[in-house]
Amino acid sequence: MLQSRYFVPTLKEAPADAEVISHKLLIRAGMIRRLTSGVYSYLPLALRALSKISNITREEMNRAGAIELLMPTVQPADLWQESGRWDYYGKELLRIKDRHDRDSCLGPTHEEVITDIVRKELRSYRNFPINLYQIQTKFRDEIRPRFGLMRGREFIMKDAYSFDRDDAGADASYKTMYEAYRRIFIRLGLKFRPVEADTGSIGGNFSHEFMVLAATGEDTIAACTACDYAANVERARVRYDGTRDTTPPPPYTAVATPGACTIEEVAAFLKIAPEAIIKTILLDVDGEPVAALVRGDREVNELKVKTFLGANQVFLASPEQVTAWSGAPVGFAGPVGLKGVRILADAELQAREGWVAGANAADTHFINVSLSRDAAISAYADIRAICEGDVCAVCGGAMEFPRGIEVGHVFKLGTKYSKAMHATYLDENGKEQFVIMGCYGLGVSRVLAACIEQNHDEHGIIFPPAIAPFHLALLNLDPKDPDISAKALEIHDLLEQQGLEVLLDDRDERAGVKFKDADLVGLPMQLIMGGKSLARGVIEAKDRRTGEKTDLPVDTFLQAFSAWKDRVYKGWE
Repeated sequence: MLQSRYFVPTLKEAPADAEVISHKLLIRAGMIRRLTSGVYSYLPLALRALSKISNITREEMNRAGAIELLMPTVQPADLWQESGRWDYYGKELLRIKDRHDRDSCLGPTHEEVITDIVRKELRSYRNFPINLYQIQTKFRDEIRPRFGLMRGREFIMKDAYSFDRDDAGADASYKTMYEAYRRIFIRLGLKFRPVEADTGSIGGNFSHEFMVLAATGEDTIAACTACDYAANVERARVRYDGTRDTTPPPPYTAVATPGACTIEEVAAFLKIAPEAIIKTILLDVDGEPVAALVRGDREVNELKVKTFLGANQVFLASPEQVTAWSGAPVGFAGPVGLKGVRILADAELQAREGWVAGANAADTHFINVSLSRDAAISAYADIRAICEGDVCAVCGGAMEFPRGIEVGHVFKLGTKYSKAMHATYLDENGKEQFVIMGCYGLGVSRVLAACIEQNHDEHGIIFPPAIAPFHLALLNLDPKDPDISAKALEIHDLLEQQGLEVLLDDRDERAGVKFKDADLVGLPMQLIMGGKSLARGVIEAKDRRTGEKTDLPVDTFLQAFSAWKDRVYKGWE
């Protein structure tokens, strides 16, 4: 491809509204252009990269036995009302009306549509298992679209849905998709970790996110350095070693703590460590009061509370609710004498006795509190947030907290949608059974942004070979010289005959402009041709990832290039 005839509108500066590096570089490299808030046009270089991501994804999905189809973007409201998500999904669902005043939406996901297809077409146990997928444009009306392709309103996504006869089959389908995702990201050349995650608005009972590791990532991961365990920090399990203090303290007594309502203030006033205090957080759980107890230097993980109780919604209690439930202002609630409130305690609180806790009275705390003796604890459970110093819940190894970007998510949905929409089959005995579902999403356009967040330097993008729009940039530094131009075209054609995609920069521009644009666009290999190098009988080769330069002899070019290319690709393994 001749760059003079191609469309690569590079920019020297990024627009002021571009915040993250991928957004800046995608715009500067002439790959995307903003149409409106959170909606972008994909220019030719980006489209080539997206096609490669899609093709690798498609190959691995097909290899895993999934079957491709394509579903409509516009979805009727009655399907979403049937599943119960029309109101629950929230304002991210872009609702529209047609000329007949019928409600529809632009699909952010396709659980309802695919379930409707399966319930109408597949009725026998012989039809299952089956996995159907598509690669399609989605729309989610984000309240604050930002970061370019990282959090847009319109995006390209691969979504797949498995249907099985029973839980064992669903587990097998989930494992198959999990392994397919691992192969996809390995082939894309990205550093990633699968992590345990929350199911969010999709629903279901178990899921993993696939995170591309990047220092600029928007999510923090809790990952073991000794085994494969990793989880989103909101879901990361905390290991409790089972230590229990069974020595009863003296009877609890009240002490005045005027104005001391935070853990830090109480610790300073009583001259004790924060870890000697019980933090009592009152929560509204599906409209019912719940007290969550953790050590004073810990934080309550509301998601864990929600999961443990099987709740739909969990909110921090308002100041008015705190006073109504505890009889005290915010900062003085405690487990002793708390009436009409379910009390959950973090498992770690069993490790000692003699706590300090709020006395459910203004400016007052209790000392010498024994949870086993003085409080009506409903259950002990892992309900706190993981933190520095915690060890792996699986193997006891050291934990680290890298940052990552979610690019894929796999769910075990169970019968959430099949029951709501009555998707059933007849088993071997002619009895009607609900199909068991799984859901598997991969953000194709988001992968492009995440790739750049992980692979860039001060000069621009550094594409892994599998994702790069072209395999190499061929820079003709003397385009006005007919002999050099002829040689450049000869090399271009020779490499394309070897199956390589070549972008030949034949523009009438200064060498410095070509060097900067080549580094900005970030193709993994660069070949540089000019009068000076050809006079020496060589073509200069540059590895974009390392910056290392190598002279390739013209007279044995193809053999020398092949060996050099193998070394460049080896560096990405």
